[in-house]
Amino acid sequence: MLDSPQFTPPAMTNKEMRDQEFSLSEKKTPYVFSLKGQLLDQGRTDSVLAATDDLTIRLKVYASGGENELHAHPYEDHSFMILQGSAKFFGPEDEAIELGQWEGIMLPRGNLYKFFATSEEPLVMIRVGNPNHKKQPQPTRLNAEGKEMRGDSKENKSVEVIFRKDSFFGD
Repeated sequence: MLDSPQFTPPAMTNKEMRDQEFSLSEKKTPYVFSLKGQLLDQGRTDSVLAATDDLTIRLKVYASGGENELHAHPYEDHSFMILQGSAKFFGPEDEAIELGQWEGIMLPRGNLYKFFATSEEPLVMIRVGNPNHKKQPQPTRLNAEGKEMRGDSKENKSVEVIFRKDSFFGD
């Protein structure tokens, strides 16, 4: 029988996230996962919940006001689905849409976008992407000028993560 879903600690660096993704993609039998995530007072986290060679599922948590910078994933189609809070998504011409709980956005590969958390409560989203990073040429994330931009970089508005003590989504 399948094991009970377990809390997945967030990856704190790009390398850790990729290592988690690659490790999970080696599993060849069904497994379960939990959507539980620790809420934040500052910063953002990614928890790799499940992965195959062709698909990744991550839980993303952003503190209120958390954001990233305009970027594109040239080899990956991906989608965000909001479980808690709200976010304003922007395109390359500053066109914008605000999305809330139970809403989502599909981002076909190569499209520039950015977003920020607009709710007072932390933003919690599921991110589903295809394919896994191991099938993508490098770099997997580009800034508006077409240069590599790491997700955990200052250029991408990465700041120190401060966890909200004993506060979890999914409890």
